[in-house]
Amino acid sequence: MARYTGPVCKLCRREKTKLFLKGTRCESPKCPIEKGRPPPGEHGRGRVRESEYLLQLREKQKAKRFYGLLEKQFRGYYTEAARSKGVTGEELMRICESRLDNIVYRSGLAMNRSMGRQLVTHGHFQVNGRKVNIPSYRVKPGDIVEVRGRSKSVGRIIENASYAAGRTIPDWLTSDLKQLRVEVRDLPERAQIDAPVQEQLIVEYYSK
Repeated sequence: MARYTGPVCKLCRREKTKLFLKGTRCESPKCPIEKGRPPPGEHGRGRVRESEYLLQLREKQKAKRFYGLLEKQFRGYYTEAARSKGVTGEELMRICESRLDNIVYRSGLAMNRSMGRQLVTHGHFQVNGRKVNIPSYRVKPGDIVEVRGRSKSVGRIIENASYAAGRTIPDWLTSDLKQLRVEVRDLPERAQIDAPVQEQLIVEYYSK
């Protein structure tokens, strides 16, 4: 499974916004964005001419990094969204949100999507009673995602659920943190997705 393994705070600095890739650190004063650190690289402090292409590229990169995807997979999602009957940008965001690793994160059972991906890969979750260890697995309305029997005693999962008690869970999910399970009530509308991206710029980027 291909994934980014470099320093994640550098990605937030590159996109000049919080991508919430490090859990609680992103909400603390230690966050590089909170400290006002410039983008990485030799020319990070310099002025960059923001052309139309650059704006589109940055939005595409931001969305990829927000969901922890690499280019090939993200491009595949765009192609699927473009073939759908709905609005391409909104469908693209809905596809990304329906990934199992994202559901685990959104429900409060993981501190970030990277942790959600790891927990799924290690076989700690099941969907509708069947073990699923594929982070990119796509859930559907009505699906029940829950921690498997033996995994309910895993300290990290219990800690995540305890910390998530104060977090806001999306309206399209019903999360029972005591039972370590979540029901997918429906797939989200764009207004219910808090991803800090302008998906229309991504559509324009890929449409060229």
